[in-house]
Amino acid sequence: MPVFTRFRQPPTPADEPHEEDTPDEAPEGREPDEPHEPDVVEPEDPGEAVEAAPAAEPAARTAGPSDAPRPARRGTWQTWRTRHPRAALVLRRTTTVLAAVLVLGALLLPNTLVALEPNRFARIPAEAVIAAVLLLCLPRAARRVAAALFGLGLGVLTVLNLLDMGFTEYLGRGFNVVLDWGLLDDAQAYVADSMGGAAAAWAAVGAVVLVVLVLVVMALAAVRLGELLAAHRERAARGALTAATVWMTCVALGVQTFGVPVATRSASGALEAQAHRVVDTLRDEAAFAKEAKADRFGATPGAQLVPDLRGKDMVFTFIESYGRSAIEDPVTAPGVGRTLDAGTKALAAKGFRAKSGWLTSATYGGSSWLGHSTFLSGLWVDNQQRYRTVTAGDHLTLTKAFRETGEWDTVGVMPGVQKAWPEAEWHGLDKVYDAFDLGYRGPKFSWSTMPDQYALEAFQRLEHGRKRDRPLMAEVILTSSHQPWAPLPRMVGWDEVGDGSVYDGIEASGVEASDIIADSTRSKEEYGKSVAYSVTSLTQWLERYGTDNTVLVFLGDHQPLARVSGDGASRDVPVSVVAKDPKVLDAIDDWNWTEGLKPAEDAPVWRMSSFRDRFLTAYGSTPHPTGE
Repeated sequence: MPVFTRFRQPPTPADEPHEEDTPDEAPEGREPDEPHEPDVVEPEDPGEAVEAAPAAEPAARTAGPSDAPRPARRGTWQTWRTRHPRAALVLRRTTTVLAAVLVLGALLLPNTLVALEPNRFARIPAEAVIAAVLLLCLPRAARRVAAALFGLGLGVLTVLNLLDMGFTEYLGRGFNVVLDWGLLDDAQAYVADSMGGAAAAWAAVGAVVLVVLVLVVMALAAVRLGELLAAHRERAARGALTAATVWMTCVALGVQTFGVPVATRSASGALEAQAHRVVDTLRDEAAFAKEAKADRFGATPGAQLVPDLRGKDMVFTFIESYGRSAIEDPVTAPGVGRTLDAGTKALAAKGFRAKSGWLTSATYGGSSWLGHSTFLSGLWVDNQQRYRTVTAGDHLTLTKAFRETGEWDTVGVMPGVQKAWPEAEWHGLDKVYDAFDLGYRGPKFSWSTMPDQYALEAFQRLEHGRKRDRPLMAEVILTSSHQPWAPLPRMVGWDEVGDGSVYDGIEASGVEASDIIADSTRSKEEYGKSVAYSVTSLTQWLERYGTDNTVLVFLGDHQPLARVSGDGASRDVPVSVVAKDPKVLDAIDDWNWTEGLKPAEDAPVWRMSSFRDRFLTAYGSTPHPTGE
């Protein structure tokens, strides 16, 4: 039988898998994502497509089962695009539109909530025009790298703008990239104390995921737009030239729409502001270190400090978030005003008089320790670096002045302190009672570890009410008026305070923080109630336990956040001096403060940093400067 031998020919190009072309740009005049016939091979580049050349006809030969033509291998996405061209077109165009919205939105995003209005996004950003021109001039590989870096930069700017919004809303200032990272940890602790540990953990995870998503999505969006520009190079170049001409014309003529300039460079302006903030911070650090060494009373001997207050029990009390808004805002003023008037009358019945004025705090909305340190040191401590600098030194504080005399025992009542607090030495306190030292066994009220009434009763039991050989100087921090102002404690009989268990039912029946935190009016209402509660606790404590030798100085540390105090609110806080001894108030007659616990609207306003020197001078201290 004859034997037939079949010879195979070498494989032709048609037998091999197709290598898909990815040209740098689509042919002019054709949409890169138009629907196409099935023989179109989609490249990897978004927005680019090219028709595949027809495969060469295989040489004639005897066919066998293994000789069937092998189709080009396609990925799942490419196969789906080929089978569903219309859907793929819609998806790709939607993606392109979203990319453009993200990039333009990031370029035009303001850094404050009050400026977050639609008119801000009806403008032409110079940065978009410059970026388009640059990407059109670059070859493919460099273009992709530049677009990705541009997108990452926009992502970083977006995160910084969002941080600015949050810090402006809560602290009345923008985010400082040098100093404020540590405050994010404090913010998480605040959420944990107010909303619970689980909420804080989820909030932290959500924030990290959001940041990563913003960076990645913004980079991908920029790359997508860069490839689209390259696919339509001529039209993109004409568009960029037109946009640049319009931008310069609008700048020259001052054209505006909806009250804002059409031409803008807000993104580069925001980056420039951040850079200036960093430079100013670094310069301020050195300048403040020198300033902190100069002290008008730094070398004053103890015998010459506050001689006119010898024998008095001095109590310096800070009321959390007790700001001018509590007394003047239409929502909060009626309740707080009645509380102050009632307190003035009740104290007068016990023989106490009061004088009140205004101090401008170094902080706003939070960071209470900046207000405390400003008031006590006589230095303007308005950021974390200044706080670290001053507390690391030996600058004389108002509270330490009493210890330096050797005539007073000095204590601190700090119910908000829940961890090591080395600043006690700088404050000049011999003993500090923190949240765990006051014997409280009741529930927390949101961030506040215990009601103010309990903290004051514990202070009376542990220190003020004890027999002692020397008078007492105490620094007391009251926390019940700390945001979010829900749930709130209420006054109970002083004999019923006990170990705090009486507050269990009060806390359980209170308003939930989540019910008011986003409602400005309800937040104001609850804020006003919290201030009234704190002031009532303090004035009733003084009525009940004050003596002929008790002198009380109390003030707010800062205004509440903008959601309560209002946009553009001042940083003023009330301050009062209360005593039975008429000589104590006679010594400050020249301050021209208002009689009573409620300062008049036109009462003097001082910077908080000026109080220490005025107080020391009023009560007989002799200046002996250092560092001048």
